[in-house]
Amino acid sequence: MFEDFFYLLRDVGVPVSMTEWMTLNDALDKGLDDQSLLTFYYMARSILVKDIKYYDQYDQAFAFYFKEKTLPEKVRKQILDWLNNPATRQQLKERFPDFLENIDLAKLREEFEKRMQEQRDRHDLGNQWVGTGGESQFGNSGQNPAGIRVGGSGGGRMAIQVAMDRKFQNYRHDIVLDTRQIKVALKKLRNLRRFGIDDELDMDETIDKTCKNGGDIDLVFRPPKKNQVKVALFMDAGGSMEPFANLVNTLFSAAHASNHFKDFKFYFFHNCIYENVYTDIELEKRVPTGLILRELDKEYRVILVGDASMAPFELTASYGAISYYNPSGETPGIEWLKRFERHFRKLIWLNPLDQRYWNGWSTVAIGQILKMFPLTLQGLDDAIKALV
Repeated sequence: MFEDFFYLLRDVGVPVSMTEWMTLNDALDKGLDDQSLLTFYYMARSILVKDIKYYDQYDQAFAFYFKEKTLPEKVRKQILDWLNNPATRQQLKERFPDFLENIDLAKLREEFEKRMQEQRDRHDLGNQWVGTGGESQFGNSGQNPAGIRVGGSGGGRMAIQVAMDRKFQNYRHDIVLDTRQIKVALKKLRNLRRFGIDDELDMDETIDKTCKNGGDIDLVFRPPKKNQVKVALFMDAGGSMEPFANLVNTLFSAAHASNHFKDFKFYFFHNCIYENVYTDIELEKRVPTGLILRELDKEYRVILVGDASMAPFELTASYGAISYYNPSGETPGIEWLKRFERHFRKLIWLNPLDQRYWNGWSTVAIGQILKMFPLTLQGLDDAIKALV
């Protein structure tokens, strides 16, 4: 059932496996959906979606698929076959002896066909209880357990509304970040090591030695854990980066406010690293790039942020910088990037541009030198793993 929903989920990027899909079908066979589209929404999500970052894609696919969905023809045929089966009445009598005394199955089949036709014509969210319009115990209120659920005007509509609320869109792996998310990601850079004098009580060793001394307390001290990670952030400013100014500012604010680093340096550049970088976003306070390479040791985790979009000569030519106020020297920008790659043990490039547009010559060339990641939740997470 709903095979095309399976393929729709895959089309929107939810990695649904065949095993999970078979598990869902098994749950449906056992009636675990409680004949409710809302219950089915949560049940299917718990079985098919393995990570919260895919919840938003799931919600969009669910709302699209079920908003105006009619009962699949296969299921319709199964229901009619069930109603036409002579054994059906006997089974229903055994299960619901008090309700089915005056039930006319022929009329029930007629009402079913009528409801199906109404559903095709009006598309009332594809949610109906198959019944007899109040003329028998198979009412359409949705309260009788013997009703045949094609949807349900209450629970079905609620399921669609829940999906369309898109409460999980901020958890997607392909959206840009907010300050909190960046802070959480940067926290993973921590590298706690014991450093300094022995002024922290080692409880485990103290207990062990005290036991070995027959109960005589023997206090053991050790150096405290301190974060040894040093980070240097280089950010492209101006020009084609203007549309991403808020995003880069958010990244800078989160990194600057983070207390997880032993040291944090930040610099600005325009388009590419040249003979100077800058300590202000207006690109007025220059710092020689060669000095940076001498002062920052190889253990710094270096993050470069930019869209990597520029003319080929800006990357490969001497004096290739196009900014009159921020000229480059004889050394091409691509050579400075190679020097960075040789000097620092861990460095990455974060690109705020959509990955679909990473096919520009300069972007490809830089990506061959430095590991490039998209400036999204998933991209930053992958970048942090590379830095660690």
